[in-house]
Amino acid sequence: MGRPTIKDVAEYAGVSPKTVSNVVNDYEHVSDRTRAAVREAIDALGYRINIAGRQLRRGRTGMITLAVPDLDIAYFAELAHHVMPEAERRGETVLIVETGGRREREIAAVQGFDAEFTDGVILSPLALQPRDLARRDTRLPLVLLGECNPPGTADHVAIDNVSAAREATAHLLSRGRRRIAVIGGALRGPRNTGRLRTMGYQQALDAAGVPLPNDLVKPVPAYRWADGATAARALMRGPERPDALLCLNDHLALGALRALHEDGWSVPKDVDVVGFDDIEATRYSIPTVTTVAPDKPGIAREAVGMLLDRIDRGNADDTAVEKVAGHRLLVRESSGG
Repeated sequence: MGRPTIKDVAEYAGVSPKTVSNVVNDYEHVSDRTRAAVREAIDALGYRINIAGRQLRRGRTGMITLAVPDLDIAYFAELAHHVMPEAERRGETVLIVETGGRREREIAAVQGFDAEFTDGVILSPLALQPRDLARRDTRLPLVLLGECNPPGTADHVAIDNVSAAREATAHLLSRGRRRIAVIGGALRGPRNTGRLRTMGYQQALDAAGVPLPNDLVKPVPAYRWADGATAARALMRGPERPDALLCLNDHLALGALRALHEDGWSVPKDVDVVGFDDIEATRYSIPTVTTVAPDKPGIAREAVGMLLDRIDRGNADDTAVEKVAGHRLLVRESSGG
């Protein structure tokens, strides 16, 4: 027996081939009863959608690109884990590219890597400049993740980093902590993730009437385990040690935990530790890490939906769309949870 066709499915379900096509393409105006009958027929016959043919008829490749700085950073790997099934559910294949956070690679990403194998790009940039976005070929649909500088230059999904850091800092203040260090923070510079989270930290201190300790805002070369460990050691060995560490991602927090353990500090007795991103490792460390959890499934869903909508609309509307994804503070053992 050959590969089942759409006509075979229609005959099995007792409907027209057009109705089967409507169900396969998830059109709204199909009754639940008919939709169930068609899906039962698809399962029984082992029918598979001809994705290549569908995309060819649409003038599309059926491929979208997800470009992230580094899959060694667990947040980006976990985000990709959510993007791929979301795209697959909508008949798309995802090509994952590491940019290394290098500007030239991010510029190449917004241009589709000068190839015709992708219908659009989801990019999490680190080094991209406003002028790079201004010069891009707007015929290639683009969705930016994380911080976008300036806003309004492309479709964009991010959590409210200022609010998230403010909530995390307020939690530490509620525990009586007053010398709260920020590992990965920035008091000046572009409105990137580190700067925005530091702004939220400042707002929480101001609201509580706690002076801003400039000596406790600790920049780092990168947001990796070793950078967190090095920064934590330097802070704890300083003349006035902090009583809490707000780490601007979970890799920094886990690195800080290791350094604190090696130097004989007890968490949370001597010092609280809070991270960002809710990567899986934070649920299994000793102690478990309090962290800000972005809605990663929601970010993936919004980004893929926005990109496919932009692909479908083409240049009919060039107004950039801004979406704010949710987040929540998960209080765990490292801050008394």
